[in-house]
Amino acid sequence: MNFFNIALLILLTGSLAALAIRRSSLASWVGTAATVTACLFALTSSLHVLLTGEVLRQSLPWSVPGGEFALLIDPLAAFFVLPISLLSLFCALYAGPYMRHSGQQRSLSSHWFFFLLMVAAMLLVVTAANAVLFLATWEMMTLTSFFLVAWDHRQAEVRKAAWLYLLAAHLGMMLLLALFLLAGDICNSFNFSDFGPLARIPLGSASILYLLALFGFGVKAGLFPLHIWLPDAHPAAPSHVSALMSGVLIKTGIYGILRVVSLLPAAPAWWGWLMALLGGAGALYGISLAAQQRDIKRCLAYSTVENIGIIFLGLGFGIVATAEGHPQLALLAFAGGLLHLWNHALFKGVMFLGAGTLMHATGTRDMNRMGGLLRRMPLAGLLWIGGSLAIGALPPFNGLVSEWLIYISLARAGAGVVGFGALAPLLLFGLLGLVGALALVTFTRLIGICLLGEPRDPGAATAREADPVMLFSMGTLLTGCLAIGLYPQGALRLMARPLSQVVQTSPEMIAGLGQQVAPLGFAALLLVAILLLTAGLLFVIRRHRPLAQGTTWRCGYRFPSPRMSYTGEGYGEFAAWHLLPAFMRPTVNGGHIVGPFPAPARLHQESTDPVLVRLLHPLFTGIAERCQRLRWLQQGQLSVYLFYIFIASAVLMAWSIWAGGRGG
Repeated sequence: MNFFNIALLILLTGSLAALAIRRSSLASWVGTAATVTACLFALTSSLHVLLTGEVLRQSLPWSVPGGEFALLIDPLAAFFVLPISLLSLFCALYAGPYMRHSGQQRSLSSHWFFFLLMVAAMLLVVTAANAVLFLATWEMMTLTSFFLVAWDHRQAEVRKAAWLYLLAAHLGMMLLLALFLLAGDICNSFNFSDFGPLARIPLGSASILYLLALFGFGVKAGLFPLHIWLPDAHPAAPSHVSALMSGVLIKTGIYGILRVVSLLPAAPAWWGWLMALLGGAGALYGISLAAQQRDIKRCLAYSTVENIGIIFLGLGFGIVATAEGHPQLALLAFAGGLLHLWNHALFKGVMFLGAGTLMHATGTRDMNRMGGLLRRMPLAGLLWIGGSLAIGALPPFNGLVSEWLIYISLARAGAGVVGFGALAPLLLFGLLGLVGALALVTFTRLIGICLLGEPRDPGAATAREADPVMLFSMGTLLTGCLAIGLYPQGALRLMARPLSQVVQTSPEMIAGLGQQVAPLGFAALLLVAILLLTAGLLFVIRRHRPLAQGTTWRCGYRFPSPRMSYTGEGYGEFAAWHLLPAFMRPTVNGGHIVGPFPAPARLHQESTDPVLVRLLHPLFTGIAERCQRLRWLQQGQLSVYLFYIFIASAVLMAWSIWAGGRGG
């Protein structure tokens, strides 16, 4: 536990030191050094618990009523500490050169102050063993990430995204406050170690606590349809902050759900079905909208909704299989969901850092203004292609491994049940396959439009290779993706203790998980060998036999231009207009041709979030309009406000006397 305490101390001290430094370069150096050092200490504690199974505890007195500075690093907490520490480390390294230009215009001291505090808050959230401490660090995590999202607050869209995130986070916080107040009232304590009575409460009460946890934590996790803040916040934040929020911050919501479910009685099947159906719907919804976005960071944000949906689908079906007495299927589903959590942290880190690299070089997030970047930024482009293969669940990278485990669980459930009981898992199997197909459309679109062809903007034409430190951060994360793809048994072995804590099964069954993914590792290794051999042969052939060169076919035009190339909208047109329901299709304005000699026309296509635009925005607008009718209560006179206070106090006193009389 000493290493973890040292990590927290370094993060808190480093944040104050960075805030006191006005010089941007020095603040960046202090912030990077503090984050890297602290994360190495936290990684050591996490690996120690995962490898040995030792549970680390610490408890210090705290003067807050009901509070105690109690920390617990058990295998489940260590499972989340690992990706938080790893991704924070590389995001901090990346941030130095990425923020250099911004540091010339304003001081970076506040940025590093909030960044270091956010990392500390995430570590405390997943290790807090007291509800008051948990809620305090949860709020600290929300506020620090809010200020980081609002870093470019001079832009109206950034301010709007930050406020939407803060509003959604505090609506979720209200549910969490109710959750822990009810749990504390039942157990007469706010320490998680005293929450044993929750395992013996009636199923109805347990279901209320479960729903509060699912939707309260689901807001932060980006669970559909509570994801509304995520597609706006990720594009608004600096890219390394987007990578950290998408890769690990939203996973703290998944941690909260797993922790609460582990304290409640045995879960009925409907808990799992609700989680799995929301996850499956979110996966399909997220990737469908990702395939329509021209903003590369917004595309990746909707992809996060998709991957969170896949994780919830796996975990939810694991709960269903446990409730129905199928421990082997439950183990496969839980293993797939939890491994996908690690995998997503790695490849989404690569993708957001890669998006930041392209933006840094071109000055735009619009894929239609890019093009030809692979020739100008070959290393960054190849790393981004590797991340796209991983997130598209293609070998030899890690995305396929975790999804494969979920596929196996659903397929075996469908094959092992007779009658209509097989329909639900098979439908989820098909839905997951459709999500995978749309993911391929989405990320081949990103690669083709952004990296290939000719530059469609002066910024793309003058792009240069990224800073070596930025490439190192991306490359190391991608190496992690490749390592899990080549040797998935190692990752599952490291997950053995958290898995045994989540699903009650024998150690032999957990050890046997490696056999389910060993063929994938062998196939990935064989594929890498074939690719390396093919690349070597092509290099030799090209060296001894020059390639023939000629002009590109111009489609009948004498003077072709980059404007004739595919746009992102054109690439995804079939998926948008033939696979999706009408309410999810993009809105098209302009482009109407009239007469034999039409005037110049412009066409604009926009994809909006139907849940936010068509459902929640009208709902909250209506509520706000009705609340305006209560403005007459604001009289602006002190005597009136004192009268309100007197009436409220009298009502509360009368209620206290009445409640006390009934209790007597």
